[in-house]
Amino acid sequence: MPHHNTVFREVLKLVPWHRFEALVEGDDADARVRRLPTKVQFLALLYGQLSGAAGLREIVTALSSHEARLYHLGAAPVRRSTLSDANANRPFTVFTGLLELMMKQAHRGLRRKVAEAVYLIDATSVRLNRYSADWAQFSAGVCGAKVHVIYDADADQPIYAAVTAANVNDITAAHQMPVEPGATYVFDLGYYDYLWWAALDAAGCRIVTRFKSNTPLDVIEELAVVPTSNILSDRIGFLPARQAKSRRNPMQDAVREVRVRTDTGKILRILSNDLDAPAEEIAELYRRRWAIELFFRWVKQTLKITRFVGTSENAVRIQIAVALIAFLLLRLAQAAQKAVRSPLVFARLVRANLLHRRSIHNLLDPPPILQDQQQMSLALC
Repeated sequence: MPHHNTVFREVLKLVPWHRFEALVEGDDADARVRRLPTKVQFLALLYGQLSGAAGLREIVTALSSHEARLYHLGAAPVRRSTLSDANANRPFTVFTGLLELMMKQAHRGLRRKVAEAVYLIDATSVRLNRYSADWAQFSAGVCGAKVHVIYDADADQPIYAAVTAANVNDITAAHQMPVEPGATYVFDLGYYDYLWWAALDAAGCRIVTRFKSNTPLDVIEELAVVPTSNILSDRIGFLPARQAKSRRNPMQDAVREVRVRTDTGKILRILSNDLDAPAEEIAELYRRRWAIELFFRWVKQTLKITRFVGTSENAVRIQIAVALIAFLLLRLAQAAQKAVRSPLVFARLVRANLLHRRSIHNLLDPPPILQDQQQMSLALC
């Protein structure tokens, strides 16, 4: 029988370890560390994400039960208290730095023109318990954090992620996001800020978002629409010249309003600075926002960012970064094989076989022991 590494080891081959080691050295993450190197901490947390472990105790118990196979992974059994201390005190920048490198690496493989890039921007909230109140209190008795993401709709993966407390406004986080000149950015009402729109417009970016219900439009041109389509109107005009407190609106160029009736009968006012594209194209771009909602749902249901193994800001940032790294590794591993096309099915198969010795190319085949039993049964017949 041919030798196979464990599924976990095959997934770990996709991690750029030389870059990870450089991050550890650059942040002195292993300085004065005796028991738990940062690499072993990362492997333990990544195992927790891929296996679906519900907490530190479950991670520690599972790793201890597979001690014989950890040596070949560069890992080792860990103590719960030691892992907890590492999550609270080890610099989170090692993990966020690795995430950033892997997002760039995965995105670099998608060759296309910048004008064809469509980026979706949104944020999702995660609930924290009262022990995180010192940094993440949102209101009386409620604590939480936000994960702000730029999502590449064509590559089906994030290209930027940042974590803040839940009381940080979405547009505040957006001002810190990188902008790719010439790309298309699609976002919703949480990013309703004329100053930010003007910056995107000045960079040659196409904007697709929604009007607030009370935002007027000074119409200068009515465009024709197909009577039988779900496009109700297509107009070009100007936003109000003044904002609140008589401030000058920095978004002075003409914009587009496309009114669309959805399948549920709701009418949306879609705004864009693209005055030339067909109205159907503008409406379809806004409809693609659903992809980032599916991404958030997938990560929350499949990985572990709804139950946290630490309460400090450092521990939460580390866990979210490792969860997104796990997402990227699963996508890269799935792309390397052709047997399983569904991302959800592939993730479940990886979870079920994580420390079994088999190839990711054969996850749908019966386990080796079952294969031997079947062969013996056939030989006896």
